[in-house]
Amino acid sequence: MKIGSIDLGETPLLLAPMEDVTDLSFRRLCKSFGADLMYTEFVSSDALVRNIEKTMRKMTIEDSERPVGIQIYGHEIEPMVEAAKIAREANPELIDINFGCPVKKIAHRGAGAGMLRDIPKMIEMTRQIVQAIDIPVTVKTRLGWDDSSKQIVEVAERLQDTGIAALTIHGRTRAQMYTGEADWTLIGAVKNNPRMHIPIIGNGDIISPKRAKENLDRYGVDALMIGRPSIGRPWIFKEIKHYLNTNELLPPLSIEEHVSIVKHQLNQSVEWLDERRGILHLRRHLAVTFKGLPHFRPLKIKLLQSENLGELLSLLDEVAVQYAGHFSSDPE
Repeated sequence: MKIGSIDLGETPLLLAPMEDVTDLSFRRLCKSFGADLMYTEFVSSDALVRNIEKTMRKMTIEDSERPVGIQIYGHEIEPMVEAAKIAREANPELIDINFGCPVKKIAHRGAGAGMLRDIPKMIEMTRQIVQAIDIPVTVKTRLGWDDSSKQIVEVAERLQDTGIAALTIHGRTRAQMYTGEADWTLIGAVKNNPRMHIPIIGNGDIISPKRAKENLDRYGVDALMIGRPSIGRPWIFKEIKHYLNTNELLPPLSIEEHVSIVKHQLNQSVEWLDERRGILHLRRHLAVTFKGLPHFRPLKIKLLQSENLGELLSLLDEVAVQYAGHFSSDPE
């Protein structure tokens, strides 16, 4: 599959852009497990235009993680065009436009999935961004604002007509947020629309290798984007690739291997941010990474309350010793 001239190989796996998740340290880890295209955390167009240091830092890219896309969001056309130009200067392989974030503070301002309530503005914004920069522009969106406005088949055609290089569709409406099961039937309808010729990337509930293969076989999408299932389980990319290539599941990780990966992630996070912020950043991963271990709650609370790198590493050693012989669980 190609996005513009970027060759991602056959059935690539993409790491979804996620706020407070896909920073440089996590992208490094996912890349090591086989993610084919990385995305930064999504960045605010207003913050980029105002040159906010924290936002600018989100666009730091290492050559070893390429290809990388920067995702931007905003509710006004002119700042979004300017933000795309600024993001282009960080030298990503592509710019992605966020028309899918359902979070209230973003969507109710008209940005992210909020743009699904103003399709003409969405199309015009996309057109102007495509015209403003010289690298591929892609879009990530949802099926619609709610069940009564699932217009994605028509919207996909109109977005394609603006000149975007690929389209990612999350199989939920904005009203669903992240609840219920992702509906891939409309993603398949977009992919199988004879008018569509750009790559269509499916997103939503890719929680296991078997689910990945089922969705690829049933709906024929060109690629899969994996978001929340990678949190606490960055090796999911390796598991899926192995299953797609062999039709066999990899054996689950031992807890010792699991702990080793978490330690590496922790050290990378602290190195990238600092001790306090690096530990805080990892808590979202720690909250789910050892899910399924029996009687784990007391240790989990300690892990989530720790504010000291040495103490946290010692607690992880305790996990390895206490649960030696256990294996990481398969969500299915």
